[in-house]
Order: sequence, then structure tokens, then C-alpha cells
Amino acid sequence: MTQRLASSRTDRRRVLFGIGTLATASLAGCLSDDDSDDPAEPIALTDGQTCDVCGMMITDQYGPAGQVFYEDGNPDVRDGPAWFDSVAELLEYAARQTSRGWTERGTFVTDYSSVEYELLEGDEALHISTHAAADDFADATECYYVADSEVQGAMGDDYLPFSARDDAETFADDHGGTVREWDSLATD
Repeated sequence: MTQRLASSRTDRRRVLFGIGTLATASLAGCLSDDDSDDPAEPIALTDGQTCDVCGMMITDQYGPAGQVFYEDGNPDVRDGPAWFDSVAELLEYAARQTSRGWTERGTFVTDYSSVEYELLEGDEALHISTHAAADDFADATECYYVADSEVQGAMGDDYLPFSARDDAETFADDHGGTVREWDSLATD
């Protein structure tokens, strides 16, 4: 009888241990910040976010904003995507993270085909307005970029993204530059 009672306690402990382990694992999965299986969706960068390369407040600058989500986690300093006040700085940051083994799961840039942008005189150059609401962004890999135009972004020369090729070509005709696709930007 003593042996049977000990065996019953052992079985009950195993069952309780198994239930506890399963509950802990389930809870950890629910609380995890790793949402890498979810599709990346752009967020608004209008609440005082600063560029992860230069530290300047994004909405205080000219030009396109951008954000990059990574499969293996978040930028070094916070939850969510990395933030940028220029496409040029986004590309610089993304190249560094790729060399560290990080994998992008979503990259978004201001889409000048979908916003009413302004061209503004300032600092002896022509600048394009910034737009950083969530709806102002498009998938960076599907945009066309005007490079080397007379219009400047936050850090001077920048790549100006348009989701419609015709819009990019018209902009380049009016303001100089060439139209390029995403894959060609990484070769600069």
C-alpha cells in the first residue's frame, strides 16, 4: 500500500508539473513581444520620434520618413520598428543590421504618390515636405525613387519615393534626377 501511495503521488506530481510547464509556456507565448509572424504594418511617426541614425525629430525635418521592422526583434533601444528621417539613413542603418545578421520583415517609406506634398524654399535649396502618418507610408520595395534631383530631404540629397512610376517620372522631369527601383538603391 505504501508503494502504491508513493507511485500515485509521483504520477500526480508529474501531471501537475506538466500542466504548470504547459501553462507557463502558453503564457510566455502570449506575453512575448516577438510578433515576427504577424505582417508588419507601418505606424505613425508623428509623436516626437527621432531618427535612429542622426537623432533628429522626424516631423521637424524635410523629406521622406521611413521605418524598418525586423524578424528577430526590435531596434536596440525600444519595441517596434527602427525610425528614420530620410531614406538615405534608412538604407545606411539597414545595411549595418543586415551585416549583423538581422532579417527585415517590413520596410516602409513616405509615399509621395499618396500625399499632397509641398516643395519649400529653405537653406538655399528646394525641399520636399515630410509626411509621417501611418497612412502616408508604402512598402519601400514597391516604390520608385527619384535620385539626384534638385529637391532635398532632411540630410540633403535623398531618394524620394513614389508608389506610382508615372508620378516619379513626372517629378524627375520637373526637378531633375533619375527614377530607380528599391533593389538598385543598396548598390550606392
